[in-house]
Amino acid sequence: MIYLDYNATTPCDPRVVEAMLPFFREHFGNPSSLHRFGQEARQAVEKARSVIARSIGARDEEIVFTSGGTESNNLAIRGVAQALRKKGNHLVTSSIEHHAVLNVFRALEKEGFAVTYLPVDREGLVHPEDLRKALRPETILVSIMHANNETGVIEPIEELSRIVREHGAVFHTDAVQTVGKVPIQVDDLGVDLLSASAHKFYGPKG
Repeated sequence: MIYLDYNATTPCDPRVVEAMLPFFREHFGNPSSLHRFGQEARQAVEKARSVIARSIGARDEEIVFTSGGTESNNLAIRGVAQALRKKGNHLVTSSIEHHAVLNVFRALEKEGFAVTYLPVDREGLVHPEDLRKALRPETILVSIMHANNETGVIEPIEELSRIVREHGAVFHTDAVQTVGKVPIQVDDLGVDLLSASAHKFYGPKG
């Protein structure tokens, strides 16, 4: 059998497995514990955090580990919506987002938020002018995926982010399909929040 579904998930690289195995055996401590076993695990977690931060041009304290891309998207979108609800209740996303994103927005609509779903052109791209027109005084969050999980189209995130920054809203991008595959520097993208998942680029699930 030939496996051709690497955009869905990848096998864990043998070097990753080798690096992780000791933490399933002798270094099994809880990283929140104060004893030696816990501190060994904590050091490994913080080392991983630093490596990931450097790879995307972020600071260590900006990296949050979750169970995977879906939880990351949920935390980012729902977290901003709830934190800024007193400022506004309007959210913007695109009509071609992954279900992990669309389902959150549909749930937020049921909770009283107004959501604008931007269309895409024949190439699958969000037009910056459509985004500009969709923004309102009460817009608090925009979430546009970096690359589509079905077509592979890469959205013009840098241009979109400039529009969002001018408006003063928070910008989130689901970059699960691009981190580890194309060079990414969060400052160049201009995003406030970015979701990624290691199993897409030879890492462990989560």
